[in-house]
Formats: sequence, structure tokens, C-alpha cells
Amino acid sequence: MDRMNELGFYALAGAPRTPRDLIAEVQQAEALGLGAAFLSERFNVKEAATLSGAVGAVSSEIGIATAATNHSTRHPMVTAAFAMTMHRLTGGRFSLGLGRGIAPMFDAFGLPRIKTAEIEDFVGLMRRIWRGELVVGHDGPAGRYPLLTMGPDYDEHIPMTFTAFGPNSLALGGRAFDAVVLHTFFTDETTARSVAAVKRAAEAAGRDPASVRVWSCFATIGDHLPEDLRLKKTVGRMATYLQGYGDLMVKTNGWDPQVLKRFREDAFVAGFRGALDATATVEELEHVAGLIPEEWLAAAATGSAEQCVSKIQGQFELGCDGVILHGASPAELEPIIAAYRKARPAGRFDALPANPAGS
Repeated sequence: MDRMNELGFYALAGAPRTPRDLIAEVQQAEALGLGAAFLSERFNVKEAATLSGAVGAVSSEIGIATAATNHSTRHPMVTAAFAMTMHRLTGGRFSLGLGRGIAPMFDAFGLPRIKTAEIEDFVGLMRRIWRGELVVGHDGPAGRYPLLTMGPDYDEHIPMTFTAFGPNSLALGGRAFDAVVLHTFFTDETTARSVAAVKRAAEAAGRDPASVRVWSCFATIGDHLPEDLRLKKTVGRMATYLQGYGDLMVKTNGWDPQVLKRFREDAFVAGFRGALDATATVEELEHVAGLIPEEWLAAAATGSAEQCVSKIQGQFELGCDGVILHGASPAELEPIIAAYRKARPAGRFDALPANPAGS
């Protein structure tokens, strides 16, 4: 079966019952021909290094990317060693993916908010360490380190991925990373603009824009799923994003901030503790659905399998190089993947490597 390296999925989508679900998901994803497994990180049973190792151990072809972990939660040498171990373990299928993190959560945990200059400096350090350089007396935005090195026996290029949202992040992704993952529920206009911003930044940095792969993170929730599950994966997920960084989503998509204000001031939402997509009941999510406009949820693949495929193909037409079928497991995606394979354009994606940030 041809592997579709233009398609990926998020392993352990949402709040999993157990991380062991990852094993069956990855095995089924490979059997279906999906090209890449993306791993988000939460500070519970979704620690990125552990999950990455598990995917590498139970797979043989699928690409793997953290999307994302944070550079500030581990020492640079620990992160460098994690990535090199994964790189060698998988025969080059791994991409280290970074992100900024969620500001309110960082504030609560006493972690400093991540700045653009820190990430760019950190990327440079990783590249040097993986090339086998001896980094002595580094003093930069990513921190002060007397010595960083793996030794001269290493000389590797490990592709790096960045989850990007605002204009500064998109530009950073284009000039410093090998791939960029966009956010879920981006409107078509926002998606096209974001792709253009990444490619433009790559070109301005003297890079080949085509070498930086841009992934759409596209909610894919077909009508074959039960209605209550669809509610959780659409309304619940959107509501959770609005809880965490609603202002940024509204600004990025050009939405009405008054709608967000009404959402936040709703008595149920204001008093709810935790992520709405994780613990809210069906009745509670039905209430929340009345607070979120339909057009905010429209940037997703919904409906029949064929309708989902049409929406997925639309992401490529907007300039994306890959589409992450977000919010559903491979088992839940199976009929959509089968329909996509029938409609897949012959030869268009043959040159894409398994590594989701490989060029």
C-alpha cells in the first residue's frame, strides 16, 4: 500500500484514557497508509519523549513529530539527546517540534513565557550540537551554558517543526524551521495568509520556500461518528481553545471579539474548571454550542466521507503541503482515508519523505 506522506494524524487526540492506546493507533495508522504521527504534549500522561519512543518502537515507516514540546522544560542537552536518540532509533523519521506553550498554564506552573528570540537561539544550538560542534560559553536568549556538546562523532541534520499561530511565529517558522504546523479552526483566508507568510519568510532568509513544509491542522469529524462524539470534537475542542487563548484565535481569524466576550461571561463557562472538551457533559456542550457561531466551526472536514475529502483537498489548494486529520483516531478516520485514497491525485505527493519536516 502506498504511504500518503501528505496526511498525518494526532495520536491520543484529546484526553486519552491511557497512553497505551497509542500503540494500536500507530499500528492502524501505518496499516491505513497515513504518513505521519504528530504528538502533542500535556503535563499528564502525554509526555512527549516517552510517547515518541513508543511510536518509534512500534512503527517501521510512519513519520513522527512532536507538535509540540517546549524548549524551556528540559535542559538543551536533554532535548538534543532525546532528538538524536529518536533520529537514530527511527532511521531519520523523527522531527523535533517546538511551540510557545499556553501562557496561562506557564504562569500557573511558574514557567517563564517563551519569547521568539529564545526559540530561534535554541534552534541554532540544536543544529550545532547535532553537527558535533563544541559549544563553549554560550550566552544568548536561550540561556547561559558553559558547555554543550555530544562530541565529534555526530554530524546529523534532524528536521525541526514549529507550531505557529501569530505573525511572529509564522515568520520564525519560515526562516528557522523545516516545517510549520498551523492551528486548528483557521479560516480559509487565515490559512492562505499563514502559508504565504511562512514561505515569504523562508525566501527572505535565503531559503527555498518549497523546502519548508506547511501542515494544516484540520479538524476531521465525519458524520459516521456518533453525534455526542462529534459535539465533543467540534464544539468541545473549540471551546477549550477559547478558554486557553481565545483572544489570539479571534484576532488571527478576524472574528467578532464581542462573541468571545459573551462566551467568557456565560455563567456556566465562567464557573467551569478544566478543559471543556475533557470533562463537560453532552448537555453542557449543547449549552456551549449556543455560544459559538456556526461560521467559527466551519473550518473543518465534516459531513460524509466524500464531503470530508473535498474539504481536505481544499487545504492543499490553499497552499498547504500536508494536512493533519485532527481530532480523530485512525479507526475513526478509516472511511475518510479510504475515500481520500480513491480521489488522491496520482503522482502529486510522491516526492514527499516520511519525515513530516523532511524536504
